[in-house]
Amino acid sequence: MAIVKSKLLKQLSENYPNFLKKDLEKFTNIIFDEIKRTLKRGERIELRGFGVFSTNIQKSRISRNPKTGEKVNTPEKKTIHFKMSKDLFKILNDEKK
Repeated sequence: MAIVKSKLLKQLSENYPNFLKKDLEKFTNIIFDEIKRTLKRGERIELRGFGVFSTNIQKSRISRNPKTGEKVNTPEKKTIHFKMSKDLFKILNDEKK
């Protein structure tokens, strides 16, 4: 089951009933927007205890259309790379700290 932004906001509002829902939504929007802007600048984002987001550049290449077999030029593009922290790895694998 994936978590979507609306479920995240609902959980935050249940955990922090003193905050208004619209304030929590603004807060999460600010965080996500800053993450996007930082990645767009090519900088890395480190969230302690969670992981690191960074960008990689995928070189341009010649690929094939799987339906027709025709050669297609694929341009260079940026991709996001995520490396989880050791703490998160231990939690996911039920290991003790």
